[in-house]
Amino acid sequence: MADTESCPLHYPALEEIADVLERGLKKNFAEVHVKVVDCPDLTGDPYGFPVKGLCGKSRIADVGGVPYLLPTALPDKVYNLNTVAQKIELPGAYLLGAGASCLKSVGMNAEMIFSIKTESASSPTVNGNYIASINTADNSCLLEKYKERSSDHDFGLLSNLYASEGNPGKVIEVKVKRRTGNDNFVSCMRKSLKEHYVDKSVGLGGTFIIQEGKAKLHVMPREYSVCPLNTDEDVDRWLKFYDMKAPLICQSVFISHDPGFDLRVEHTHCFSHHGEGGHYHNDTTPDSVQYLGYFHPAEYLYRIDRPLNTHMIGRD
Repeated sequence: MADTESCPLHYPALEEIADVLERGLKKNFAEVHVKVVDCPDLTGDPYGFPVKGLCGKSRIADVGGVPYLLPTALPDKVYNLNTVAQKIELPGAYLLGAGASCLKSVGMNAEMIFSIKTESASSPTVNGNYIASINTADNSCLLEKYKERSSDHDFGLLSNLYASEGNPGKVIEVKVKRRTGNDNFVSCMRKSLKEHYVDKSVGLGGTFIIQEGKAKLHVMPREYSVCPLNTDEDVDRWLKFYDMKAPLICQSVFISHDPGFDLRVEHTHCFSHHGEGGHYHNDTTPDSVQYLGYFHPAEYLYRIDRPLNTHMIGRD
């Protein structure tokens, strides 16, 4: 795996972050409640994660990047999640987040939804990842458990990951209802941090549930585009968009300020237990939507295989 860069992130107290988020979210949602709580047991319903919590040696890893997908894909960009855990100096890490599938592993391009306990000296990998693809029979979304497609632990092109030891502990609980502004749930939190901390980089990762309502999600086609995708409009025409129903369980990573590593500053993918999933854009039922999330700040940022030739296309 290619070069790894790293730096410490600004790491405020959980209570301070909770206060910043609450004040920012009130500009975009009618009901907002943010507080520090004990992380719920994430091995239980509806999460089904391989670890209990989000705490312990927290990191954010930005691997590869959109320039490896657009304007034309580089399918040889393949990464292994156990190797990523080693690169971020946390073997055995629990990883959650969003990225793309490896064509060689699953035979297609697809959205990856990460929830994996990587291997350590004392335990094997526990792969709870999902992939969302376009069903060739009827163009609907097809959501599958990764292990039903492949026995490896690879992904392709890009990913945005939050890593921790997966321990129980204190996290930030965020409950909001009824969106009154234009920003989606994640963008509103990220912008709230940006406004408060300015050029200090605060990174959060975690999981949230869209409990009520519907959301706009996209799924990439199974085949990479033959024609170069040179604009956001080109990308939108290539993607398949869906209106998906709650409950959706969403794995999210975001950072308030890019300290110079060409980061994707927010990225969220969702799965469900009713067969829907993909890349989150926003809810489509603002009057009835409800979100419940649990987040933790990251102590360090790791940038793995940063593209040399970059652009800002397709980072929504």
